[in-house]
Amino acid sequence: MKVILTQDVRGQGKKGQLIDAAEGYARNFLLPRKLAVLATADAINTMNLKEKARRAEEAANRQAAVEMGGKLKNVTVKLTAKGGKEGKLFGAITSKEISEALANQFQLDVPKQKIVLDEPIKAYGTYEVKAKLGYEVSAKFSVSVSEE
Repeated sequence: MKVILTQDVRGQGKKGQLIDAAEGYARNFLLPRKLAVLATADAINTMNLKEKARRAEEAANRQAAVEMGGKLKNVTVKLTAKGGKEGKLFGAITSKEISEALANQFQLDVPKQKIVLDEPIKAYGTYEVKAKLGYEVSAKFSVSVSEE
């Protein structure tokens, strides 16, 4: 019996996959628990439309990540902080502050979770920072920390 899985089922397949299940297994387990629907022409057509929409959305998201990476490449974020002797800061510059500065200075919305700091910025100077934008797209940009 051909069915379309509505959820991942261990040993059978992933969500949206068309499988050939045993008659009893499909009628007594998959269908009553709403883990699958019968593979009618209408259901197969709906599955194909959803898959097409998902691929289009993924392509749009990937394109947006590539565009964001291009915009970030030539950016230098300027931050000010209070510090003590020898150029050390009171506290540290975090990815949250960098994300907010990108939004304020360049109108670029990069979530703080996507900004990768090897270690917190604890001194004045210019630093290379990496942003992992998803879909294997990453961009490096500069962060300049000066005295307040």
